[in-house]
Amino acid sequence: MLFRRQDRKPPTPRAAEWIELMLDDETLRVAVRRHPQARRLTLRVRAAARDVTLTAPPHVPLAFAHDFVQRHREWVRLRLVRLPQQVPFEPGSVIPLHGTPHRIVHCPGARGTAWTAVNAEGEPVLCVAGEAPHMPRRVQDHLKREARRALAAAVRHYAAALKVDVGRITLRDTASRWGSCSAQGDLSFSWRLVMAPPVVLDYLAAHEVAHRLEMNHGPRFWRLVEQVCPARREAEAWLRRHGSDLHRYGAE
Repeated sequence: MLFRRQDRKPPTPRAAEWIELMLDDETLRVAVRRHPQARRLTLRVRAAARDVTLTAPPHVPLAFAHDFVQRHREWVRLRLVRLPQQVPFEPGSVIPLHGTPHRIVHCPGARGTAWTAVNAEGEPVLCVAGEAPHMPRRVQDHLKREARRALAAAVRHYAAALKVDVGRITLRDTASRWGSCSAQGDLSFSWRLVMAPPVVLDYLAAHEVAHRLEMNHGPRFWRLVEQVCPARREAEAWLRRHGSDLHRYGAE
């Protein structure tokens, strides 16, 4: 008798899983993320997204995960309380631009969109024209324009230094990666880098351009980065200490 092999059906995607956690009379939804390589339950409070996730092995019952989250209620609450205060793009808010604090000033009768200036007290300010409801978008658009200008200049500099070609430059608002380089040479950066000190944006540009020669993080790659950007470790130290704070600006 001949047996015909049956092709295996792809596994059915698991439906999204959530665990509700009561914190200070409010219900917090904790996203459950199943990972095939996870060996234990791991809770994480993400500063950029200001949310809570639980990474769990595929075989762990949801009821067990629920009990785990409930037992760590106080841990979650303390981590959320310690998150930096959110700063909306509105009049009076102070936001960093190239590492320098700028106070947002509404100039409803002025022409244009947004520009930097210095007020009578010598304080750097970001002036925003137009109606108040459009201010958050105009501030963000200005930051993105500045980010594109600064990143394009830095990329050109390091591409020339390393004698490589690069493709398109794309700006995103990523929570976990400051930059990336595709196999085709297209570069992607977080527009929030424009708020960091110039040395940080400069380093990220050097980092991604160096991937045009080494698509890895081996010794040769780091030698290339440090060859053209000696301030690498200073920039990395700043990102470790303050990088997550950049995501608190622009909250509605």
